[in-house]
Parts: sequence; structure tokens; C-alpha cells
Amino acid sequence: MGLDAIKRGFRPATLVANAAMLACLVSALPAYAAAGDAAPVPGQVVAGGMVPDEATKASVLAKLRELYGSANVVDQIEVGNVVSPPNWSTNVQKILSPAIKQVNRGQLNIDGTQISLHGDVGNEAQRQQLTSDMATALGQSYTIKNGLRVAAVSEQGLLDQTLANRIIEFETGSATLTPKGRTILDEMAAVLPRLNGRKIEIVGHTDNSGSRAMNLNLSQARAETVKNYLIAKGAEQGTLTAMGVGPDQPVAANNTDEGRSRNRRIEFRASK
Repeated sequence: MGLDAIKRGFRPATLVANAAMLACLVSALPAYAAAGDAAPVPGQVVAGGMVPDEATKASVLAKLRELYGSANVVDQIEVGNVVSPPNWSTNVQKILSPAIKQVNRGQLNIDGTQISLHGDVGNEAQRQQLTSDMATALGQSYTIKNGLRVAAVSEQGLLDQTLANRIIEFETGSATLTPKGRTILDEMAAVLPRLNGRKIEIVGHTDNSGSRAMNLNLSQARAETVKNYLIAKGAEQGTLTAMGVGPDQPVAANNTDEGRSRNRRIEFRASK
């Protein structure tokens, strides 16, 4: 998530204090570098700016590291002669809740009791709920500006969301779909019309049990089965291609049952 005070894959974040207003600004910038800035590292959270004391700095950093992992948080926070509103540090902890990780490519600015939240979220319910929860947690003394927007889902994103990391299952050693596999493909068939004719590559994978030649043939047969099933459900034949790569592109080690299960999979790749 990318916030003007915190965020994975965002531009550097900044924690800035506005001394003239006797307030602190916590900002986590998105992953778009301004002129002269170094390119941000995807997944990184940069926290910078000025806070009134070491305890506040430590609490903010601890919360960010809890949310995003210590290795992903870059500390650029300074301690200076600034004044924060009552219970400011406690309220910042409320703002930095796990829900804020739903925001991508965004900014979170806390300037005293003025908060602005920008970035991308998955749907309208998230857009409204995030700031509503903040307002409830902070009370009427804080003003929140909701600058969130619902991100457009790419064709590949739609395919990935529909598959949802599930495995399309086949009968052991064959290209015959199981009932569970057909159920997932029924869901996939329902979203294909939303891809506006984009060409989709169906890629079959296996584990490394048995010979490579056998697995290449099996993965190709399974990819063809999926293609034909989707065409039978109404997909345009010209938009689908099938390819089997056998055991050559594993996503897990083949030395455990779980790893082999993950490697026996079908992927859907939208053309660029």
C-alpha cells in the first residue's frame, strides 16, 4: 500500500511537522518519484519528516514495521522542536491499522488534526469504510479528507482475482476435469466476456513426477481441455491458446506433497 506516510511500493513517505501550526504531519508518499528523487523500491515504505520526541518516532516506526515488515521500512524521521496535538501519537497508532494496507499507490497526510488519505482501493465499499473507521476511532476533533479512488482492474488482474490462487484439478494422471475444476472454470467463463476480446494464453504445468516428456504431453492435454471447456461455455475460440510446459516452471519445491500440488496448475495469461 502506498501512503504519504506509509506504504508498500510507494514513493518515499514523509513524516513532516508543521511548526508554524504547532502540528505534525505524517506523510507516506506513493511510489512516484519527484524530480531528482531516486526511484522507489517496490514494496518499500519510507517514513520521513519531523516529530516532537524519540518516543513518538519509535512508536510510528514500530507500527510501520509491524504492518509491512522491518526490512520494508526506511527511517527518515527526524526529532525536532515541534508541538503535537494532545494524544497525537496514540491517534497515529489508530490510523496505522491493518486496514490501511488495502490502499495502494497512495498518500496519508496527518497535519495536526487534519488528515488526508489518497490512493487506490479495490472497491467503493473499501473507499468509504477506511475513512469512516478512521473518523470513528479518532472522534470529532479530527477532520478527514477522503481522496481514495477505486482502481480500475486490468484484464490480468481480473483473471487473477477470479482464479484466486485456486488449483484447477484433474483426475490423477489424466486430462479429465474434476467437479471442483469445472466449478472454477465456470466462474472463469463468466468473466471472459469482460476482457474485451483480449487474447488469453492457457498454460498447463505439472510437478516433476515421471518423465519430462510425459509431463509435457500431460500439461498440454490439460491446457487443451481447459480451452475446450471454456469454448463450450461460450468463450471466443480465437481468443484462447493452450500451451503445456510440463515441470519446467515450478512455483514450489517438488520434494513435498504440498509443493507438488501447487506445481500441478493451470495459469491464465492475458496478452500484453
